[in-house]
Amino acid sequence: MLTANLDRLGLTSSDRVLDLGAGFGRHAFAALRRGSTVVALDAGEAEMEAVQGMITAMREANEISWDASAVAIRGDVLALPFLDNSFDVVICSEVLEHIPAEALAIAELARVIKIGGRIAITVPRTLPERINWALSDDYHNVPGGHIRIYSRSYLEQLLTNAQFRIEGHEYAHGLHSPYWWLKCLVGIERNEQWLVKRYHQLLVWDIMKSPRITRTLEQVLSKYIGKSLIIYATKMDK
Repeated sequence: MLTANLDRLGLTSSDRVLDLGAGFGRHAFAALRRGSTVVALDAGEAEMEAVQGMITAMREANEISWDASAVAIRGDVLALPFLDNSFDVVICSEVLEHIPAEALAIAELARVIKIGGRIAITVPRTLPERINWALSDDYHNVPGGHIRIYSRSYLEQLLTNAQFRIEGHEYAHGLHSPYWWLKCLVGIERNEQWLVKRYHQLLVWDIMKSPRITRTLEQVLSKYIGKSLIIYATKMDK
């Protein structure tokens, strides 16, 4: 399930895309299916090995062409291994809340994206995240965990300071906020707790089957309690 809206980014087959903090590659794979040239980057070795393996599997299944340009590499958001003006589109999903030097991270994003290039940055939304923090220290107070809670105005100002023009915002994953509130209530590690397990099954069913009832609920709930905030912006000339 994607967080950033690739249609809103105007993603095309001619775009060179950086999926920064790619995790297990959901945005990278979606961009590849559109024919874009894709670089997936993450600090995690296991994640990047899995993404590279999935790219190979997609080729073998003829989901993408054998000459499709795609690579998964390990890297540091604070020192990206790319030349200036390398990408048409950057997707940075659920990354900044983990990075102490957030301004430096955004400066690196601005450096590698072309003038006129588009960016989607997603972070946990303010209200659902505040509830998670209030319910459980274990939710965020762990190595590599969330170190700050973002407001939309604050994140937009950071991007504006880095020469981005804000194009708009939206919210996603309305069904996921109650799930995380529940986990925070019963204990983050208690995945086998009856209610947590049943809710997780609901989320998996939604992802796999996309039934109308959960898709409608997702659309309604995202407006009010969507777990993720997505900011869309364009890189401006200085």
